[in-house]
Amino acid sequence: MNDRARSSSPNFSLGGRSRKKSANGGASSGLLMSGDDTILPLPPSEANKRPRVWRNGYSAVLDIGSTKITCLIGKGEPNGNLRVIGCGWRRSDGIRNGAITDLQKAEAAIRATVGQAEMMAERTVDRIVVNLSCGHPASRLFNVRWPVGGRVVTEADIRRVVTEGRVQATVEGRDVVHTLPIDFTVDDTENVADPRGHLCETLKARLHIIDAASTALLNLETVLSRAELKLEALVSSPMASGLSVLDADERELGTTVIEMGGGTTSFAVFGEGQILHTAQIGVGGLHVTRDIARGLSTSLENAERLKTVYGSADLASDVEDELITVELLGNDVPHFEQISRAQLGRIIRPRMEETLELVREKLDGAGLGNAASGRIVLTGGASLLDGMRPLAERILGSPAAKGRHGPAFTRSVRLGRPKNIIGLPEKTAAAAGFATAAGLLSWAASAERPFGDVEFREAPPSGFLQKLVAFIRERV
Repeated sequence: MNDRARSSSPNFSLGGRSRKKSANGGASSGLLMSGDDTILPLPPSEANKRPRVWRNGYSAVLDIGSTKITCLIGKGEPNGNLRVIGCGWRRSDGIRNGAITDLQKAEAAIRATVGQAEMMAERTVDRIVVNLSCGHPASRLFNVRWPVGGRVVTEADIRRVVTEGRVQATVEGRDVVHTLPIDFTVDDTENVADPRGHLCETLKARLHIIDAASTALLNLETVLSRAELKLEALVSSPMASGLSVLDADERELGTTVIEMGGGTTSFAVFGEGQILHTAQIGVGGLHVTRDIARGLSTSLENAERLKTVYGSADLASDVEDELITVELLGNDVPHFEQISRAQLGRIIRPRMEETLELVREKLDGAGLGNAASGRIVLTGGASLLDGMRPLAERILGSPAAKGRHGPAFTRSVRLGRPKNIIGLPEKTAAAAGFATAAGLLSWAASAERPFGDVEFREAPPSGFLQKLVAFIRERV
């Protein structure tokens, strides 16, 4: 350790004058003693202590889900927290499995939700950040090389290598939504977070690109335009949830966030401080509600109430004799029947097992090594179902197979709730249902794009000469 490193750490010093007497009369200099071994502890990291930098003014976000639509208006505070000043939420209409199926109904629901938030915030909004759940989002990794020629890497080089990755990712009928640089390689130096200022011959980038079906995105923009809103940005739903429920260490060590919504279940794998993979499954809490309605011959409304109040994905054996009353369909006068709570659980459990098994298959097949073997965080409205955590621990928590990436790990499971946000409509455990909306607000209010998301918002060149210059800049 050099003198500068020693003097910069206030917690310990190897100099004699800074030593303090311990309780037994011995000298203590901040060193950890273990027998004859001396361990020099590292000074605490300052990376996570830097205050969050927020944009000026207020931001508005819209979480369009299959069961509910949520609008939040808020801003970041100097202490790093987010404050919600306006909130609107109501049942979805015209939306199925995350996609817009009825423009008129969806427009009316969005107008009402945003209007409710505007009234509470006492201000109007015309630009909004929206979650990406429509268009079957897909996640792919790309390795891109760009010749630099022995000079200093500039901002233009980074944009060129990212542009090349977007070109490689282009698929007819799909639009790129996120371009996320995971890391860069400067000649033989790997894992470079920011290559600007480095001298190198070749710049390599590992890019995570998320895209979605073009027509679905156009329909989303259309319904927002009809509601007199301009789409400011799209943000992947599980990525937003990860922003709100994970801390920096969880994003670094490897954590999978599973967003259990009404029409879909999506997940994002975080590792190395970045988002490495996302996927979506077309099964959610509404499928459980329909299973109950069919199995018990009751209405969807009654089925939802039964699921919420009495349902469990992992029933204990002592509820076999507990009876609940079900109102049956198809009768001129109300007709009721009693069933055991265990019978309701036997309808719920297979669907939840299926959902988690599909997630496990996609996780094990993602090829992400230890990043996909870390802890699991469940969030979203369907994660609030009683018994979800123990069921997830059995299905997802089994040791991942040992491979070339290292030893096997047992996945631990916890429930995730938004952190560092004030003013959500639910302050109890039900706040997990607002994880995506809270993450969207964090993304929208941040002065820097999380995970290094590269945006391309320049106005397209209009004249022939401008187009020629732009082409040369990107290719030369």
